[in-house]
Amino acid sequence: MQMNRQTLQTQLCQYRSHYMEELAYARRGCVLLQSDPDCFFREGSGLHITASTWILNPARTATLFMLHRKLEQWFQPGGHADGDENVLAVALKECSEETGVAETDIRLLQSSIFDVDIHRTRRHGSEPAHQHLDIRFLVEIDDRIPLDGNSESHALRWIPLHEVHAYNKGLSIHRMLIKSTEWLRQDRNQG
Repeated sequence: MQMNRQTLQTQLCQYRSHYMEELAYARRGCVLLQSDPDCFFREGSGLHITASTWILNPARTATLFMLHRKLEQWFQPGGHADGDENVLAVALKECSEETGVAETDIRLLQSSIFDVDIHRTRRHGSEPAHQHLDIRFLVEIDDRIPLDGNSESHALRWIPLHEVHAYNKGLSIHRMLIKSTEWLRQDRNQG
């Protein structure tokens, strides 16, 4: 699926969520895409676009986290768009690079945006503190595939869904955990 700037803007402008903070993030993203031609580049000042994946295993019992080397925290794989306006492609590429799993082994579970978040990153080396508008997608990876990872993480780990809060207590992580539980319920009812 191709997701260009216009498609992303439309999805963000029409985004619906039960979470007020997430709805505000989507609205801010809608305005950002209308007003900032450089929002896909990290070199711009302030807020710029990143993409990530919330990964489930086939049994739907665990998610895959990486211990981020720079931030020393457990997160879902993702990264900067670096000028690429196809955020879905960015999310899948980052997932593949950071886990070592081939893109062909990453299955998109939902074609629309799964979650939207804005978070602040602290200053690191010559990179100033800034904000990310993170566009998140729901995917599946077989948890039997070896995880080679890359230099951006200390470790990769399948975390049982009921243990996620022991690794990251962030509000957006909690929101994705709840959303994935709701998604699983709907998926089972449709299947």
